[in-house]
Amino acid sequence: MNLDGLRIAITGAFGGLGSQVVESVLSSGARVIAIDYAPADPARDRDNLLQLGGVDLTSEDSARQAFQTAGTHFGGLDALVNIAGGFVWETFADGSLASWDKMYNINVKTAVISCSAALPFLSKEKSSSIVNISALGSVQAGLGMAPYAASKAGVSKLTESLAEEFKGKGLRVNAVMPSIIDTAINRKDMPDADFSTWVSPAELANVISFLVSPQASAITGAVIPVVGRV
Repeated sequence: MNLDGLRIAITGAFGGLGSQVVESVLSSGARVIAIDYAPADPARDRDNLLQLGGVDLTSEDSARQAFQTAGTHFGGLDALVNIAGGFVWETFADGSLASWDKMYNINVKTAVISCSAALPFLSKEKSSSIVNISALGSVQAGLGMAPYAASKAGVSKLTESLAEEFKGKGLRVNAVMPSIIDTAINRKDMPDADFSTWVSPAELANVISFLVSPQASAITGAVIPVVGRV
């Protein structure tokens, strides 16, 4: 994938999927601003990579400050990839409203705030793009997934609505819907699962890289299943 010179901001960039997406787009020639709540690791510093740690994307002030830095570092942005998010599993009968608030805050609110903070810096001169992370569970929720699935459905609808709002205005908005991603934390939580059926971070990163690339210029408003072999 040729991403030469594209300026890409990635949230949740220090996690399992985020790190893979950062590496994938850097290797394809992109310039990257990696944003995360976790602290930055100076050992990862390199050319064409700016790390911004300690950013609370549920806070408008924190997010706007981060995207101000991101947008000015490379003179603007060409893409935003919203990976920041989380998961909780609990049955409805034994669960709490706090889990619904948590899933809304870290999955929907972070995406809304990041999109809003990034908009002033996304390129108006050439096609720019946003890629959000929904989930297959937003279409068919399994046992114990109600708060998570509802929040990811919100991400899908945010994606579709933004795509309509900015259609023909130089900004494409899409999302991917993975099934189970093969990360260390998912392996720990589901040790008896068949990991070979899961979507690898590299596979998902390839789809995301395509969606931010010029080759995907005709795609907007899509919520794309990336389900591996589940």
